[in-house]
Amino acid sequence: MDGKIIIVTGASGALGQVVVERAIARGTRVAALDHAARPQAAKGPDRLEIGGVDLSDAAQATKAVDTAAAHFGGLDVLINIAGGFAYEAVADSASQAQPNQNWEKMHRLNLLTALNASRSAIPHLVRSSAGRIVNIGAMAALTAGAGMGPYAASKAGVHRLTEALAAEWKGSITVNAVLPSTIDTPANRASMPKADFGKWVTPQELAEVILFLVSNAAGAVTGALLPVSGRV
Repeated sequence: MDGKIIIVTGASGALGQVVVERAIARGTRVAALDHAARPQAAKGPDRLEIGGVDLSDAAQATKAVDTAAAHFGGLDVLINIAGGFAYEAVADSASQAQPNQNWEKMHRLNLLTALNASRSAIPHLVRSSAGRIVNIGAMAALTAGAGMGPYAASKAGVHRLTEALAAEWKGSITVNAVLPSTIDTPANRASMPKADFGKWVTPQELAEVILFLVSNAAGAVTGALLPVSGRV
């Protein structure tokens, strides 16, 4: 992976941080994008921090991606980690003033961020000899359980986006998605304190699968929705 130029969205999250650090350790140059503010001085030959970016806004996504590509002189890989989670039964919000708030939020955070970042990155990726996009889907989007409607619907959209992009850019860019079950993060442990954490997928394990998909070894893999289901 030496020399590859990678954009990681959602870079300040539990998974994003691991992917960024492991990618840099393997000789890549990484632009770390996030909605949160990022250190202003974090700029150098192998790392660029771009914060305060709302990737659900197409114009902001394009500006951030173009800035990263200009800084490094190109782009080889986009890893779409930015996203969010909301739990809500379909009927729970029926009487609220904004009954679709969580549905719209999940659509914006999970699907629109991936769509806008991908669309912005494609003009740069097609100039690479090994253009790659990796999205984060979800096992929960294959069969939605109670309360998982907003999240599962948005992640199912990510699955279909992955397949459409893979078909549209076959031969030029590979586009795949990883489908994790529950990721072992501090936030998930806090929200599910009685769960068996040993059955969950660690950020390190998921990062390794993502980095395989962006490697030269995965050049023949595209359109895959790859389950990473831990030990459940």
